[in-house]
Amino acid sequence: MHLVFPISTFFIPKLDQATCFFHMVQPGWLLSFWLLTLYISASGVISKKFTLLNHCNYSVWPSSITDQGDTPIPTTDIKVLRTGSSFTFTAPDSWRGRIWARTLCATNSTAGNLSCVTGNCGDGDFLCLSENPGSPVTLAEFALGQRNELDFFDISLVDGYNVPMRVVPIGGGNCSSTGCDADVTATCPKELQLVTDKGQVAGCKSACSTFNTPSYCCSGNYSSKDRCTPSSYSRIFKSACPQAYSSPYDDATSTFTCSSSADYNIIFCPNTNDTRQIVLNQGVNVGGVSVGASLTAGNGTNRWLSPSGHFAFGFYELPDGLFLLAIWYDKILNKTIIWYANGGSPAPKGSRLELTDSRGLVCSNPQGLELWRSDSKSGTIYGGLMNDSGNFQLLDQNLQSLWESFSYPTDTLVPTQVIQLNGNLSSRQGEFNFSHGRFKLHLQEDGNLVFNLINFPSNYSYDPYYDMGTADAKNQTNVGIQLIFDEIGFLYILKKSGEKFRISEANEKFPTNDFYYRATINYDGVFTISYHPKDPNKEQRWVTAKVIPENICLNSTFTNGEGVCGFNSICTLNDEQRPTCNCPEGYSLIDQINMYGGCIPNFQVICQGSRHQGLQDDLYIMKELPNTDWPKSDYETLSPCNLQECTKSCFEDCLCVLVTFEGSSCWKKKLPLTNGRKDPGINGTSVMKLLKNNNVTSFPNPNRKDHHTLLIVISIILGVSLLVTFILMLVGSICFGFSCSLQRIKSIRSNKVLIEKNLRNFTFNELVEATNNFTEELGRGSFSIVYKGTIDMISVAVKRLDKLFQDNDKEFQTEVNAIAQTHHRNLVRLLGYCNEGQHRILVYEFMSNGTLANFLFTPLKQNWNLRFHIALGIAKGLVYLHEECCTQIIHCDIKPQNILLDDQYNAKISDFGLAKLLLINQSRTETGIRGTKGYVAPDWFKSAAITVKVDTYSFGVLLLEIICCRKNIEKEFVNEEKGILTDWAYDCYMNKRLDILFENDFEAINDMESLKRFVMIAIWCIQEDPSLRPTMKEVLLMLEGIVQVSIPPCPDLHSSVGGN
Repeated sequence: MHLVFPISTFFIPKLDQATCFFHMVQPGWLLSFWLLTLYISASGVISKKFTLLNHCNYSVWPSSITDQGDTPIPTTDIKVLRTGSSFTFTAPDSWRGRIWARTLCATNSTAGNLSCVTGNCGDGDFLCLSENPGSPVTLAEFALGQRNELDFFDISLVDGYNVPMRVVPIGGGNCSSTGCDADVTATCPKELQLVTDKGQVAGCKSACSTFNTPSYCCSGNYSSKDRCTPSSYSRIFKSACPQAYSSPYDDATSTFTCSSSADYNIIFCPNTNDTRQIVLNQGVNVGGVSVGASLTAGNGTNRWLSPSGHFAFGFYELPDGLFLLAIWYDKILNKTIIWYANGGSPAPKGSRLELTDSRGLVCSNPQGLELWRSDSKSGTIYGGLMNDSGNFQLLDQNLQSLWESFSYPTDTLVPTQVIQLNGNLSSRQGEFNFSHGRFKLHLQEDGNLVFNLINFPSNYSYDPYYDMGTADAKNQTNVGIQLIFDEIGFLYILKKSGEKFRISEANEKFPTNDFYYRATINYDGVFTISYHPKDPNKEQRWVTAKVIPENICLNSTFTNGEGVCGFNSICTLNDEQRPTCNCPEGYSLIDQINMYGGCIPNFQVICQGSRHQGLQDDLYIMKELPNTDWPKSDYETLSPCNLQECTKSCFEDCLCVLVTFEGSSCWKKKLPLTNGRKDPGINGTSVMKLLKNNNVTSFPNPNRKDHHTLLIVISIILGVSLLVTFILMLVGSICFGFSCSLQRIKSIRSNKVLIEKNLRNFTFNELVEATNNFTEELGRGSFSIVYKGTIDMISVAVKRLDKLFQDNDKEFQTEVNAIAQTHHRNLVRLLGYCNEGQHRILVYEFMSNGTLANFLFTPLKQNWNLRFHIALGIAKGLVYLHEECCTQIIHCDIKPQNILLDDQYNAKISDFGLAKLLLINQSRTETGIRGTKGYVAPDWFKSAAITVKVDTYSFGVLLLEIICCRKNIEKEFVNEEKGILTDWAYDCYMNKRLDILFENDFEAINDMESLKRFVMIAIWCIQEDPSLRPTMKEVLLMLEGIVQVSIPPCPDLHSSVGGN
């Protein structure tokens, strides 16, 4: 019968002098500790079998030591263990002690004692009678038959390293092995090297034995658990041997257990066969993954577990039914993701993850298209390992890591994880949107840890909105070199001097033995450190222990960019110290499901000159916003002035949308407003200009008094006029009632469907007045002319379909029905229509920057990042049309003239007049040829059904035009090789001369890697075979860099440029 150990971990730290673990503690102290805290086994002695195997190419002299008070190992006569030999001995079932190998030993000719360079114990016997083995030494530590009938064991490098070593349980169920198989001497810092007289590095000493200082030995002021943290030297050991003990409190990742029924093999210098047997052949039950193993999303087993089951790696199902390749905490109800692959892009059901020996981990969709693969070092992979630290590793035959997830952090750190100089954490976009978000944690080259707002899609980092101040230009030893989240949940920046800059404190009430920890840069820009109980009987939720910055709304000032909440929004702090974003009255969210995306005004402020001042007085009011400010949106300052003068100045300034007044100073602000925040601590007064129909309580209008009288007079005149008009209309209706009734019946019949779409139904005369009798032409197409107009002081685009072809009415119905059902930031918004008599007119929102054609085809090359932004917007709009709106739509005429740009140069797809609607269960439609020469897919000229892939083709042509700033067909080059852009681009790509394609576009050439990727994407899009073209969703993923672009085949463009 065995009694149970009532302690949480087996290993005991030493709190004095130079050695750090229980195996180095003074015998008297050790015995007293065990007598006070443990129940000693009172049963009879049962033998356990240990087998020592030497696979080193040199001899070793094994040795052991038994803890005082325990039954010792029976006497043995083993002295030396030569290469390839083994030795077996027995030990009591409750034995506690250590086993190691001595190296470079020789017998003293005078005293006759054995003396060894490493691991020396003062005599030559296997049973060492000395107190401690000499450093450096790799130790196997055991406490057999302890609590719950378990054996506890580990490999320790706390006293340095001399021999690769592994402990392999034999029997006892699915028990994990542990060890240090790496050659640590190869990476040992020079100051720790033990060098023989012949210049041979015999081992790697501990920092404690080398420097003998409290910080390295965990003594004196550094003896407590929160102060005894891993040093930079111990992390070298940990990096080389992740399973081994490297520092005193390293038990969370390095203590292993097995049933008391197990025997043990101890292997010195484990070789390839040992490694495969230990890690791979034991299978997924102990975290090992063999080459050839695979997972399928949504089909049976979709994860690989760590030995303890705390972590899982595999396909994590998202609420929308897609799957994210990720690592997560698996034993808690809210299975929290700590790492994800593929840029956060999810995979469809049926996707497959496979471990290969040459390419590592490979994830592909159900059609076999590669979505992601691990970027491992050169070398053959023998297996993978899901560690209990949350780190997934790919290992070679020597158990050396070729790739590991910890080296590619996403938005979260977990204990034992380290960020090196220039390392990042990047936020996701939302709770279940794992694409790269707007915020980044970055350990800069100068050692300063900062948080940045990111511009997308350029990935440009704006100035930090928060920094830790760990850079020091005057003292280079005072700069940060690593961000460390250690085993006890202590997050700090390690400086060159060895000093620790504390970010969070370890909480003894919530130890990592009993709680999970994570540190995350969230999608709202807040960095949080939180913990979660491992015990399922305790409240199952994450508790925030630390928030940085404490008030992101107030403490962070974004000198550039949109801020936490986006443009024109107001940031307030909630009870959890996280930002909540709201739009001011008169503004609405750009994206209704993303409160961090910013707001847009529901009205347009128009400058009409002084003669229209009275009309503006009736349209706008000024509303006071208490405790609110937008501190970085000023364009003019007035001082000294009073509040009334400040407000009036904004009211009369058509650029001004808001003023902030404090003391005697007035700051005028225009759109877009940035860094909006509301807090009781904000002084001063903000007053915002709003439309009157927002029904808000107004701030007094400084021009109201004189205009009020004028309105009364006008109202009387209008009243009399309306009475006369009413009498005349009554007489007219009697005369012409019959004719009008027939026309009305016909109009109602044609408008019935349209009225249901909640669009404004304009009369023809209203649009004649709005366009000043169709005076200002914006552009024209095959069936229409577009004019500029003004309705309710807002600029609009009026599209008049005045070529009365046979199917003109059908085209009109198609466009209105299609657009009325769509709503996306990259589609032009339809405001209303006119379907009166022969008139077919559409009214759109006005795009101030015109068409993409006018933007692109100019002598000067436009900004490269802006062009990429436009291409991305068009792709997103097409993805919406093809896959996300309730009725699938094929546009059929994607070209630069049908892409419009708003005042922020956001691309918006227009002209649905040629769109072919598909029912949701259709993928093809029969139709006549549609489109524009140069952009028409070859599908139209074959007896084949038309699919959304025709839009993919047109987008490919358009993408080349965007990146090259030229038309697909240039008449001046018609007889030259570069006359047709699609052909020329493929030739330049095949000849590796893309520099010719982008001649004189110096800004773009500096980003040649992206240019090459875009050209490859375009070539995939313009494949003559529609089945080879990607979907627009796949195109978008490739543009964003989430999915890798494979080498495209020849598109064979011989029929690509015909059409109407």
